[in-house]
Amino acid sequence: MNRILIAFTLVLSSLLAACSDSNNNDPQVDQGPPNPFAGFVSTPYSGGDNWLCHPALTDTDNVCARNLDATLVFADGSTEIELHNRAADPGVDCFYVYPTVSGDPGTNSDLEEGAEEIFATLNQAARYSRFCRMFAPIYRQATLAAIVGGAFGEGGSIAYADVLDSFKHYMGNHNNGRGFILIGHSQGAGHLKKLIADTVENDEYLLQHLVSAHLIGSAVRKPEGADIGGDFQQVSVCRTSDQTGCVINYSIYRDSDPELAAGLAVFGTPSNGLTAVCTNPAALAGGDVSLNGYFPVAAVPGVIDALIVKRADGPYADSASAPPITTPFYAMPDFISGQCVLDENGISYLEATVHADPLDPRADDFNGEFVVFPGWGLHLVDMTLPMGDLVDLGYTQAEAWLQDQ
Repeated sequence: MNRILIAFTLVLSSLLAACSDSNNNDPQVDQGPPNPFAGFVSTPYSGGDNWLCHPALTDTDNVCARNLDATLVFADGSTEIELHNRAADPGVDCFYVYPTVSGDPGTNSDLEEGAEEIFATLNQAARYSRFCRMFAPIYRQATLAAIVGGAFGEGGSIAYADVLDSFKHYMGNHNNGRGFILIGHSQGAGHLKKLIADTVENDEYLLQHLVSAHLIGSAVRKPEGADIGGDFQQVSVCRTSDQTGCVINYSIYRDSDPELAAGLAVFGTPSNGLTAVCTNPAALAGGDVSLNGYFPVAAVPGVIDALIVKRADGPYADSASAPPITTPFYAMPDFISGQCVLDENGISYLEATVHADPLDPRADDFNGEFVVFPGWGLHLVDMTLPMGDLVDLGYTQAEAWLQDQ
C-alpha cells in the first residue's frame, strides 16, 4: 500500500510539474499599455470643491445634473417640450474645459466657481450627460482682463497647468480603463489641443482610450488636403460619425459677416502654410444642413451680456404677446443651417445661415456677435448653434469605441 501511495504521489507531482512548465511556456495575455497616471493624486482636485461636474458631486452641486429640458418652437408657432435624460450608467466619460468667461481682476481667475463658469458649462457641456459621466474642473484661466490687457499668453501657462493637473487626477483615480471625450471651447479648446499634442499623442494608453476630441473655437491646423499632420501627428480629423480617436474642430461665422468678407477674421485663419480644420458635426461629409441648436432662456451673466449685439429677444418675433417659455432652453428646428467653407482668404470656417420668414411668429434672427472684439464672428455661440449635433455625434462615437473594445 505504501508503494502504491508513493507511486501515486510521484505521478501526481510529475503531472503538477508538467502543468506548471506548460503554464510557464504559454504566451502571456496582453494586458495593454498601462495608465500613465495610475496613482497620481492632485491636491486641488482630490475633493469636490474644484469641480463643476463630477460623478461624486450631489445633483445640487453638479452643474451637469441640472435641468436641460427645452421647448421646441416650430415655424408655425406650435411648440413641443423635449425632455433631457441623463444616462443612468454611462459607458464613457467626458472631460470639459470651459472658455474665457471670468471677469475676475488680474491675469488669472481664482478657483471659485462663478455664474459665468456655471453658465458656460451648463450650455456647452451638460447636454453630453445623455451618454457621458461628466468631469469639468474649475481652473485658474486667463481672464477677460488678460485679453484686454495683452497678458493672455502670460496667464495661459498657469491655466494650462491646472487643466493638466485635473486631467491627470481624473486619469489616475476615475478613468479605470474607460474611453473619454475631450470637450473644450475657445481657451478651453486651446488647452486641450496642447494636452493632446504634448501628452495624449505621446502615450499609447491615452491614444487607445481617446474616443474623440471636440475642440471648438480654437483652430487645429493641418496641411491642406490632409487629415493628419500640423498640430497633431496621430490624431486625425473626424470624417465619419463612427470614427474614433479623432478631432472635431471649427469656428462659426454668419454668411453675411462683413469683417469675414474683408479678410479680418480672427478664427479659422491659416498659419505657417497650414489650414484650419472645419468639421461640421451635423454633416461630416459636407453640405449645407440644418443645425440642431439649443438657446438658454436666461440671459448671459456678468459683463458679457452687455457686450452682445441684441438681434432677437427669444424665439418669437413679438415676445411680449408670445406664450411664456417654461423650460430653461428653447430650440428652433430648421431655423439655422451650416456648412464648412474655405474662402479666398484661406479662412476655414462653419458658415451659419438664418432661414427666417417675416410672416411667421418666430424671431427672424438670433444673438451671437460681440459689440467689441471685431473679427470674432459668432464665437459666442460656436457650441450653441450645433449643440444637439455635437451630442449626437459624440454618442455615435462613444458607441463605436465601446463596440471595438
